Amino acid sequence: MSEANKAMLDRREAIASVLKHRGNALVVTSLGNPSYDVASVGDRAENFYLWGAMGGAVMVGLGIARAQQERRVVVVTGDGEMMMGIGSLATAAVDGAPNLAIVVLDNEHYAETGMQPAHAGRGVDIAGVARAVGFRDARTVRTGQELSALSEELFAGSGLLLATIKVTTEPVPVVLPPRDGPFLRSRFRQALLGDSAHR
Repeated sequence: MSEANKAMLDRREAIASVLKHRGNALVVTSLGNPSYDVASVGDRAENFYLWGAMGGAVMVGLGIARAQQERRVVVVTGDGEMMMGIGSLATAAVDGAPNLAIVVLDNEHYAETGMQPAHAGRGVDIAGVARAVGFRDARTVRTGQELSALSEELFAGSGLLLATIKVTTEPVPVVLPPRDGPFLRSRFRQALLGDSAHR
């Protein structure tokens, strides 16, 4: 772990704080821990869990944000998945969807494959990359005070945003949401479109 990033937060407390004011926002998660983290706050039809599309969370979220412009869309992903899809930040910045927010839960390790050190723990600044490709609001959250500020701002207004939240590597219980892809697709569609989803 790099010296600059020693202050780290509990991932479950962080995601609970981030989502406590979500209202009718739509949440897209990447595979692994981000899906478990969001499910730990409460499984909802408005959650779209990606179980096998590593690197694709931001692009799926951007597509949904373009289609559902009246609703906030929050992508919750990990630092390893974000690095695999790092080019998607440039696409999101160029598109500029004002209702899209990206939350990167960054433990600086590849948790799914054995906790190997990841790029974010070896000097890569994901928020810095986001700023470089055009995000006006890209921040790194390391303290409870910064987390509280993010929680208050995330759903209070609009604007393209990326927040990297530095979280610990402490193991947490796995909370498995549904894993059936067609079911998740249909449930999410129903939540968005209501009865018209069946037409």
